[in-house]
Amino acid sequence: MKTIIYWFRNDLRLVDNPGFAQACGDADYLLPVVIHDPQTMGLTEWGFERVGRHRQQFRNESIGDLKRQLQQANTDLCELHGKPADVLLKLAKTLGDIVVYCEQIEAPEEKSQIEAIRSLAITVREFWQSSMLDPVDLPFDLERMPDIFTSFRQSIEAAKLKYALPKGVPKHVPDLPKEMCGVAQHNAEFINAVAVDFEGGESKANLHIDQYFSRRLPDSYKQTRNQLMGKDYSSKFSPWLALGCCSARSIASRLEAYEQQYGANDGTYWLWFELLWRDYFEFLPFKYGTRLFHAQGLSTKPINPTDLRLLNQWTNGQTPEAFINAGMKELSETGFLSNRMRQIVSSYWIYNMGGDWRAGAAWFESKLIDYDVYSNQGNWLYIAGRGTDPRGGRPFNVAKQAREYDPDGVYLRKWL
Repeated sequence: MKTIIYWFRNDLRLVDNPGFAQACGDADYLLPVVIHDPQTMGLTEWGFERVGRHRQQFRNESIGDLKRQLQQANTDLCELHGKPADVLLKLAKTLGDIVVYCEQIEAPEEKSQIEAIRSLAITVREFWQSSMLDPVDLPFDLERMPDIFTSFRQSIEAAKLKYALPKGVPKHVPDLPKEMCGVAQHNAEFINAVAVDFEGGESKANLHIDQYFSRRLPDSYKQTRNQLMGKDYSSKFSPWLALGCCSARSIASRLEAYEQQYGANDGTYWLWFELLWRDYFEFLPFKYGTRLFHAQGLSTKPINPTDLRLLNQWTNGQTPEAFINAGMKELSETGFLSNRMRQIVSSYWIYNMGGDWRAGAAWFESKLIDYDVYSNQGNWLYIAGRGTDPRGGRPFNVAKQAREYDPDGVYLRKWL
């Protein structure tokens, strides 16, 4: 009898989860688990929490929602605490011969977790399932993918690729192993840190996606995506995408159906375009590996030293620039920030305050409920001029940005 442990990582959903579906098809007994790794919950080298309260709560909500869905499928979700290798070794001793199925994540820390598990002679099957496009469909090998996004996009469009077809929910979920029946639990702590307009979980993701398309908001996406305030100025899919509460493929499929019903336009194209940017950042680690996570990134430029006094000014919104302070206040109070403000405050930290880009990236990792290892690293490397962009960095003129995106000072007054 084959016992499979399905380890949910950043794929907290049942719809379009190929790894979980495969586990359901292969297993006689299936144990769904989530693992809380204490290594991800400590302090950064700059002294702040690696995972802040908004991120914690959004993940806890998402896990709770996943547990309820599994219970409706007559199984359960087991929450475990510890290093993944230690946790799974203990399960192997309890359950006997096991196989672990899980999502593939191409980032150093997540890859080292898999290596540690395999070193214990535990079999692991990984499934790549977070991108909109399937790597096997691409018109190039990922190890030789174009460095420049425009060339990447043009290759995709020339091959007439849009997205990989999403999969449905498994028709049957195998029983829990007898040894684990009755021990699954959900003990997440809720910490009164509600992020504006966001609640975690696949159910909430589906509600948000439904209302977004039913209100025909894709039509205005290109015109509004750089705004700073409001629920509808951008899609707001990112918090649920970051934890895999919904899949990029499912959104792209929904977008195509929308275009067939209402017609394609600049807004619908630009929504797909931004999902493609997300894929681009996800695929880069296949080409450059850990180099993307080195202090210098892909460049040879020296690293800016970190003045903790200046870092505290930036993170606490106490810089000489009111516009920057407003953005940093919003980030701390809500766990979210518009894409435009992310670029502006990142640029200010690197170029105006002379800060280490890694400290800024770590602050975003701590605060953003839509933190995603690929997009966060990719965007900070892009702004800092340490990634694949040939222009060598993206400094922003703060005064010009404020005049263009907050001409009446509405955003400034709201957060200051």
